[in-house]
Amino acid sequence: MLPLNLPSYPAKIQVRNGKNVIFDPLRRKFVALTPEEWVRQHFVHLLTEVKGYPKGLIGNEVQLDLNGTKKRCDTVLFDKDLKARMIVEYKAPHVEITQAVFDQITRYNMVLKVEYLIVSNGLRHYCCRIDYRTMKYVFLPDVPEYGEL
Repeated sequence: MLPLNLPSYPAKIQVRNGKNVIFDPLRRKFVALTPEEWVRQHFVHLLTEVKGYPKGLIGNEVQLDLNGTKKRCDTVLFDKDLKARMIVEYKAPHVEITQAVFDQITRYNMVLKVEYLIVSNGLRHYCCRIDYRTMKYVFLPDVPEYGEL
């Protein structure tokens, strides 16, 4: 897999039925090793092991209902009351982060109404905080530490 602009991650990779799989510690199971999943596992490692986010408050592949359609957020951080606080959307490293990607995560946020949105392709990461008072996005220079939220 391609090296990423994220801290190295001791991934548990196996071959099952002729396909590569990677262990997802949040879902506690092996999942297909796609380029997007490679980014997800590295980014979750950044959140939990570097930025101090509690594993018990993070969910991968969180389902939501958007205008009668079932959608899945790649990763959602919850607070201690299980209210969503952050959505993270991943793309494969070769996928450019475009306005369409931000539109996608913004649609998810119409349901969850979180304070932070993050988009990453493993090489470039964008993190913004939503100021609901002014209805503006403020792009942050880095992903905040859990204690800063």
